[in-house]
Amino acid sequence: MKDLERPLGQHIDRQARPRRGYGRAAALSMLALAVVAASGAIAFRDKPFRHPVTAIAVETPAVTATAEPVARKALPPAKAAPGGPAIIHVNPSTDATTTGGVVVIRDPSAVGQNLRVAHLPDKALIEDAAIGPLPVRAGDGRRPVDVYARPWSGARGARVAIVVGGLGLSQTGTQQAIDALPPEVTLGFAPDGNSLGRWMQTARRDGHEIVMQLPLEPFDYPNVTPGRKTLTVDADAEENLDNLLWTLSRTTNYTGVMNYMGARFTADRDAMAPVMAELGRRGLLYLDDGSSARSLAPELALGNRVPFAAGDGTIDAVRERGAILKKLDELERIARARGYAIGTASAFDVTVGAVVAWVAEAKKRGIEIVPVSALVSDPEAQ
Repeated sequence: MKDLERPLGQHIDRQARPRRGYGRAAALSMLALAVVAASGAIAFRDKPFRHPVTAIAVETPAVTATAEPVARKALPPAKAAPGGPAIIHVNPSTDATTTGGVVVIRDPSAVGQNLRVAHLPDKALIEDAAIGPLPVRAGDGRRPVDVYARPWSGARGARVAIVVGGLGLSQTGTQQAIDALPPEVTLGFAPDGNSLGRWMQTARRDGHEIVMQLPLEPFDYPNVTPGRKTLTVDADAEENLDNLLWTLSRTTNYTGVMNYMGARFTADRDAMAPVMAELGRRGLLYLDDGSSARSLAPELALGNRVPFAAGDGTIDAVRERGAILKKLDELERIARARGYAIGTASAFDVTVGAVVAWVAEAKKRGIEIVPVSALVSDPEAQ
């Protein structure tokens, strides 16, 4: 009897019939083998079904930091990438600073020496002279203003540079100033000071950028004298250059010079021009304290490739804490309006204390304290 004709519930002897599952499994197996065979045939055929695969080697560029000079300008603000690194040297075939096709990424703050070795002179930047070591451009073009500069962020916010001079004249005062002042503050050393090599190393180890103070003739000279080896209008160019080199030989690892007095000297073109030419030849910056409106320093610096900056005022002309803090607040207002400001001072106890307190508060208000080299107008960077 056929299954379809058997009454519902009638017992069926399953053992007597072939099991239908086996036939279905065999059919499915054969179908799977056919699919696999067809897929394999398609996979290994030439075009148009499959293109040959070409292996591509991908090299991940190494990220490196270089200590090359960063373009510095006072107006407009420094040409550094805002707040972070900038990609440069994108053509490896034409730029010697790229190796193996690697794109070099340079952080604008990576200028100058590593602070751990900042107290060690770079021998390539030293000219051995009878009077002592003199700063000089290296054979590869590096300048003291670049190598000895303190790194900074490179950001375009409000920036203030404070230069505290007179270091080296008092041993106790010098030690206290270096210990107390924030490392972002630039220090100026007087050539008449003692143990300048030791103080330079101490200052640089603590992270300070330093400049040498250059004694220049004021209008009431010699009743008021800036010190030994003063450069004067009446001296010939050779004598003034000898005195300049004596000042430059007093220590090493500084970025440049700033005038000490000199209202008469800086207004005399014949006296000032040879000095600027020598500074440009040696790769040093010049900071004018801004005390004389007749100074020819800006013009002569530009013509002699000298990185130049001008101060916005002396903050401790009145040696009283309240007055000094008021002057520092004026620098902040200038920096917020113009982008930068430079103040100069002497290492009096009251000045050091006021600067320490003001810097701590200014940082909280978003002011960046930068070395003076960050604010120079550099003819070689244009």
